[in-house]
Amino acid sequence: MPSRSISSVTGTSARSSTTPATSSVPDSSRWRPRTAKTSTDYSNSEIICAISESRGISPTVGLSFVNVYTSEAILCQFTDTQTYARTCHKLKVYEPTEILYMASAAESKLVSVVSENLDVDNGGPIGTKLDRRYWSESSGQDYVQRLAFPDDLESLKLALAGNHFATSCFSAVLQFVDMGLQKTFAPQTLRIKFETAEGSMMIDLSTIASLELVQNLQHIKSKECLLGLLNETFTPMGARFLRSNILQPSTDAEKIAKRHEALEELVSRQDMLFAARSALKSFVDTDRVLTVLVVIQTKIGIQYAEQAVNQVLMLKTFVDSIKPLWQALTGASSEELHEIRQARLLWSIHSTQTDLNQLCDPANYAEVDSIIRNSLNPDVRYSTKPTELRNQRVYAVQAGVNEFLDVARQTYKEINQDVFDMVEELKNAQELDLDLKFDAPRQFYIRIPAIQLEDKPIPDSFVNIYRRNTFIECQTLELIKMNQKIKDAHNEVISLSDHAVQELIEAVRSKIHPLFKISEAIAMLDMLASFAHLAITNDYVRPELLDTLAIKAGRHPIREKTQTDKYVPNDVYATEQKRFQIITGCNMSGKSTYIRSIALIAIMAQIGCFVPAAYASVPMTYQLFARVSTDDSIEANVSTFASEMREVAFILRNISPHSIVLIDELGRGTSTTDGLAIAIAIAEELIKAKALVWFVTHFRDVPRILAERAGVVNLHLAVDINADASKMKMSYKIAEGYEEEKFYGLALARVINLPERVIDTATRVSHALHERNEAGKRNTRTLATARRTKLLLNLREQLFQARESCRGTASEVGELRAWLARLQVEFSVRMTALDAEADLDQSETTSQVEEGAEAHDDDNDEIEEVRSTLDPDMDGT
Repeated sequence: MPSRSISSVTGTSARSSTTPATSSVPDSSRWRPRTAKTSTDYSNSEIICAISESRGISPTVGLSFVNVYTSEAILCQFTDTQTYARTCHKLKVYEPTEILYMASAAESKLVSVVSENLDVDNGGPIGTKLDRRYWSESSGQDYVQRLAFPDDLESLKLALAGNHFATSCFSAVLQFVDMGLQKTFAPQTLRIKFETAEGSMMIDLSTIASLELVQNLQHIKSKECLLGLLNETFTPMGARFLRSNILQPSTDAEKIAKRHEALEELVSRQDMLFAARSALKSFVDTDRVLTVLVVIQTKIGIQYAEQAVNQVLMLKTFVDSIKPLWQALTGASSEELHEIRQARLLWSIHSTQTDLNQLCDPANYAEVDSIIRNSLNPDVRYSTKPTELRNQRVYAVQAGVNEFLDVARQTYKEINQDVFDMVEELKNAQELDLDLKFDAPRQFYIRIPAIQLEDKPIPDSFVNIYRRNTFIECQTLELIKMNQKIKDAHNEVISLSDHAVQELIEAVRSKIHPLFKISEAIAMLDMLASFAHLAITNDYVRPELLDTLAIKAGRHPIREKTQTDKYVPNDVYATEQKRFQIITGCNMSGKSTYIRSIALIAIMAQIGCFVPAAYASVPMTYQLFARVSTDDSIEANVSTFASEMREVAFILRNISPHSIVLIDELGRGTSTTDGLAIAIAIAEELIKAKALVWFVTHFRDVPRILAERAGVVNLHLAVDINADASKMKMSYKIAEGYEEEKFYGLALARVINLPERVIDTATRVSHALHERNEAGKRNTRTLATARRTKLLLNLREQLFQARESCRGTASEVGELRAWLARLQVEFSVRMTALDAEADLDQSETTSQVEEGAEAHDDDNDEIEEVRSTLDPDMDGT
């Protein structure tokens, strides 16, 4: 991993509450200088991550992420495989800008795999080597003791007990933030969470890309991805929370059910939904506002004083926005909405607190509100308009705090009035329609409609002239002088206000952790409100969490929104005895869209969203794998076939019975014989894994060979071809059985007007080879045994499902007996038919063996027959 080293940085005590001594960070080829951000520039996050691992075949990996802009820390420790799938997944979820690793591990497999998967050579995160001493468990524990919220400290200590690698990584990150970034968090102001590997679905990086979960494959900036579809949030916190949930859906059935219940209430009570979404529009990026307030500033100057006023204005706007949201959720009956209204500690996974802190109730943040109102004017608010924001800063602090401040404000007010008076006089003198405008670089300037100056020259008093399409923008020397006076007066006001503002920030810091938790609750509500809006507008339904995957009239959530034609829905049904589903069909028949829709519906269900279907029940999925990409991996300089073999090998190493696997067109990058052999071998392994698998293939022999295996189901996407094969129509509808031989390739060749002689020759050869292939297929006793086994396993599954349904409902005994009687008759008939078919096949096989010798002598004649189809006039030479 390309890196830079800061091993020369001097260590410092984690207990220090002041800014530690710092030293310069050496440059390297990978170093990208961090540009200063304004108080309102929240487009990017700065997330620092540290990694470490134990030794062994199954290494224990420790990770720690610290988001400098949202005052949030995530600690993880888990056992990973040699492919480091979970490690790469966590890094993809949180997208760190810089990854710290020990200098002694620079050549390790972990660093190599992370570097390859996160593409650090092409704009990925920076790799930074640190001396091993920064990974100190005792320093990490000291940081937790000093920075964690008081309410969460004991539960965090309990969670981190024995998790040496996670705690050590936390120490490395915070020492880097202290010394490398020169930033220090105030005591008891860092949101620290501990996450285990359990509790969320694992989605590998290739699957994230191929399913277009957070980014469209063709157009990076397009919203045609799952995140773009679901992101109807109003707050930046809600958007970040949604992205995190899409990349790691929950596997906690209770948590998912609570979200579904809350979503159902929002959908049914649209007045509450409308009120909540209206209240959410007024929130700023609360996480980052609060973080700026808790980070101890070491720099002074008018720019930082101005930013501090901006932050307290945003803090006041945030506090003022809480009560309308609390009122909007009045009467909420679902547990999740009730907890959000009370702002329960939703994010603390290991919290032992049982009482509900009603933090959204105005009485519970009244102390912070009182501090703000005793310092700031009640009418000031944060604004995104530059001139309005400047005025809000000037009048932020209450009058009477400082006599000199009041005088400076009066001066600012008078100069502003002089500007308006001057422009009015100029307007009358020049007989022009002058409009006074403002922007941050130029401050006040004049805008004139260009049409008014078509017949006369621009007055000589106008300078700094800019010509736009329909306007001319300019200033006068007097206006420039007044702008400077206003700027000086504004800076004087900010300087005199700074003492009161800093006192306000210092007073709020010790009481700010309830506001962070309210922000977490707002993010959750924003995501759920977005889901409710989508469910209403797109006709989504609430899914059930069962052991059976059953979808009626399921739709691909992205494709149905983007395609112009009416979307054709499809049904899906998968159980243990229908777990390996082979999908066949011609090109462009909708196979890839069908299997992708299954994965997207499973993800949507487990993040708490309703799904695009008439009915849906989904089992809990712990791993999701998709091998559906068809592009060459140019970066790795490997072919399509080599790339797909590498991805399938990864799947086979990590698959479990609780996985969903999508395989699309495996083996087409090599020869037909090799591709078929590999496809069958991989299919055998996937069947043994007992996961739910959808296996799309263009090999016609795969569904025939595997048809009688237990758990295998053959399906196809139907295509209608007219009698003379001159027209093809895709129905995009899934149907039972494998694709019958309809010579789709020949039909397509005829549709695109390939020369008739070529088509006729291809048709003769294809039919001759097909007839010979079919003639060689014979049923055997082994095949009959496989069919009997499959029938028995299906009977077992039906009886098991009947038993489970009887437990949940009070079924009538008479109805159950009647159903069992029908099932018994059906089973007997099918088993008798199989026995009769096996006896018939055995007699046919005996006669075929007797004819085998004679058929062997005629092999050369058969070869000549096939050759003759190429040219009827060809002789036997």
